[in-house]
Amino acid sequence: MASTTASAPRASVNVGKLLTRVSMLMLGIVVVYWLGRNLISSPAQFFTVGITGLSNGALYALIALGYTLVYGIIELINFAHGDLFMLGAVFSYFFLTKFLAAEGGSARNYGLLALTLVIAMAFCATINVVIERLAYRRLRDAPKLAPLITAVGMSFILQFIGLKWNGSAPRNFTTILPNTSFEFQGVVVPYTALIVVSLTIPLLVILVTLVNKTRQGRAMRATAQDKDAARLMGIDVNKTISFTFALGGAMAGAAGLMFAQSYGTVAYNLGFQLGLIAFTSAVLGGVGNLNGAVLGGFLIGLIQGFNDGLPFGPGQKWSQTMVFTILILLMVYRPAGLLGKATTEKV
Repeated sequence: MASTTASAPRASVNVGKLLTRVSMLMLGIVVVYWLGRNLISSPAQFFTVGITGLSNGALYALIALGYTLVYGIIELINFAHGDLFMLGAVFSYFFLTKFLAAEGGSARNYGLLALTLVIAMAFCATINVVIERLAYRRLRDAPKLAPLITAVGMSFILQFIGLKWNGSAPRNFTTILPNTSFEFQGVVVPYTALIVVSLTIPLLVILVTLVNKTRQGRAMRATAQDKDAARLMGIDVNKTISFTFALGGAMAGAAGLMFAQSYGTVAYNLGFQLGLIAFTSAVLGGVGNLNGAVLGGFLIGLIQGFNDGLPFGPGQKWSQTMVFTILILLMVYRPAGLLGKATTEKV
């Protein structure tokens, strides 16, 4: 009787794992069938919307890196990061279009666009460092709910600044990046998508290289692993954390400029929706993992693009539902994310 009683929980666990694997397999089969049917039915449209999805995914990846950098070093979900991206978009619009009077494509305006990219990154990096210094630093040893609520409060503050700066209505303008496209084997390729991806990938590579290969990157990883040990090794923890916030802010500034130039519009409430999508991307890849944030961003962009643009599918009105359904399923099947590692909290 004792052996029978002892083996019952093990059988229950095995059945649970089996059901999870079977449901994952069935879900995978449905997704493959859906993509395969659309690819066979309309290959040109399939690759066209895929390119658009990659372009959006690049923007999501840049924003998601800010979430994952901050979480990785102080375990804070910085809900103000989406609104920081919004301020980057609004700032780039006013600086480039109003202050520099640059609209439409020309050699001069492309140079001003490159200048604005650098300044927008510095602008958002500075704001993020100030937020860390004034709002988050004193709460590092507080219960986790305190900095989380503070991040939500900072989100409302940044959104209010965006509302006063940009107004309640979206602003539309003529972009410097071309709105034209070319066609290859029936696949429509927007020039904007190529430019966004070609600008985003070097930024992502530089960031990942900086974190993984440089002295400052080693200080960031050491601080993330154990702050007290990092101090004993001579690392200035406060400066390291501020530098991390600056990196995340710079990525948000770059994403803001690229979004504004891709869509030709800015609004004070951009950060809410895109911030949540980028956060989903970070969780999908494994929050705290840089490569995971990039992977999650591109995957969410592709999924959203396929959902919105393929002939057989839920359609654009279900776009947000699809994204957050993925988040829920991920929490059920793989809580640590695609590239994240499951950890147990020591108490």
